[in-house]
Amino acid sequence: MLSFSRTRSPGRNTSPLAGGMDYLEPKRKSNVLGRLILIVSLTALCITMLKNAPSFTSPTSFSRSQEGVTHVLVTGGAGYIGSHAALRLLKDSYRVTIVDNLSRGNLGAVKVLQGLFPEAGRLQFIYADLGDAKAVILHIPKILLYEVDKIFSENAFDAVMHFAAVAYVGESTLDPLKYYHNITSNTLVVLEAVARHKVKKFIYSSTCATYGEPDKMPIVEVTPQVPINPYGKAKKMAEDMILDFSKNSDMAVMILRYFNVIGSDPEGRLGEAPKPELREHGRISGACFDAARGVIPGLQVKGTDYKTGDGTCVRDYIDVTDLVDAHVKALEKAKPRNVGIYNVGTGKGRSVKEFVEACKKATGVDIQVDFLPRRPGDYAEVYSDPAKILRDLNWSARFTNLQESLEVAWKWQKSHPHGYASS
Repeated sequence: MLSFSRTRSPGRNTSPLAGGMDYLEPKRKSNVLGRLILIVSLTALCITMLKNAPSFTSPTSFSRSQEGVTHVLVTGGAGYIGSHAALRLLKDSYRVTIVDNLSRGNLGAVKVLQGLFPEAGRLQFIYADLGDAKAVILHIPKILLYEVDKIFSENAFDAVMHFAAVAYVGESTLDPLKYYHNITSNTLVVLEAVARHKVKKFIYSSTCATYGEPDKMPIVEVTPQVPINPYGKAKKMAEDMILDFSKNSDMAVMILRYFNVIGSDPEGRLGEAPKPELREHGRISGACFDAARGVIPGLQVKGTDYKTGDGTCVRDYIDVTDLVDAHVKALEKAKPRNVGIYNVGTGKGRSVKEFVEACKKATGVDIQVDFLPRRPGDYAEVYSDPAKILRDLNWSARFTNLQESLEVAWKWQKSHPHGYASS
């Protein structure tokens, strides 16, 4: 028969009642209890810190509705047209949130607006992308929706003005997928957020490019939409989505199809400053100014054999000040469960040659002009019939002198030779 004795270890209880199990002494119990208290305390501290983090802050003026104040989200608000729209809204006492990824827009424009309206609760800027291809590549598309949805969940928007988009016809023919993603897909993301958060009004920045090359002029809102380039096609797809959604929604919708935008803020605070790498795709006004400043050797006019008076394309040039005025009128007149579609133009077509001559006079520079073959995706003649927008919204273009609009824009260009970096 084997026999053995158990050695008594310090801190152990070897009572027969132990049943072979060791029990902790009271001192050990107190140590564990202390640790538990410490863990609970640290957890409580972490929760408190999280609650005090930015995403848990108490409601701000942007995150809550305020009677008598309309909060407008301006997507692409750092861009040429979007920044001018934000300026007008702020002047009219709207509350404005700008969302922009700055791929085409300028932080300098936002800083100008912040300097003009520094009061709390007037303007905020959110650096964000409405669409990110990397999210799709990583197979986590919910990140994209979450980021946009987060913007909407943390802000009480009464209306959205959706300007954010790439917008060069020539570039769209070279990189069509960029345009379908940036315009059509991103508009869907915004529209889904608008629907989830029950935003009351949606103003969509569209284009006459959705009409393509109609058989007769001027263009009216019921002119068939047969776009001939990816830019126009992408915009029409976005319009179709908006119209289909609106059939079963209480949201008020306005779609503004505008023509060729020129000019700048009459008081010289904002202007057009495209990225240098985009000059070759930019508006004709930007090319004229670059030629007048010597940034490029001359102006290239593409296409002189169109069936127009002088062989060059004919366009309807609308001053940006008039354009943003139309957006504000649309915002004011938008009605629940209704869709308004309007052309925004002067109703008068001007040829490219006429435009160049006006630019020469506005800048005082005899710009060298080279005439080249047509550019893919262009159309011969496009100008609007603005009768409907006059009748419904009491809007008509006021700044219709082409040379004067270019003079205003040229003044800003001269004082900002390096864009907003000159400010």
